[in-house]
Amino acid sequence: MIDWLFRNRQTGRITIGQVPNAPLIVFLVATGVRWLFHPTGTVGAVVSVTATLGLVVWAGDELLRGVNPWRRILGGTVLASTVVLAVLR
Repeated sequence: MIDWLFRNRQTGRITIGQVPNAPLIVFLVATGVRWLFHPTGTVGAVVSVTATLGLVVWAGDELLRGVNPWRRILGGTVLASTVVLAVLR
């Protein structure tokens, strides 16, 4: 089960985490800006939307193109929780 869940289908190596790609970097930077500067008004809304979109793009990419089932499950879970939290706000 562990081998099936974490084995990278492209390289054959165990893959749990990877170097962040562009959408995840956008999310991390926007979240850092929100945490450090607490922007309000239009700027705050743009930062929040940018962070959310970056996370949604990253999660969708992992869900569709993740290198193993773990990455796909992670992407699906993050995508579902992000959508649920956005709807509840």
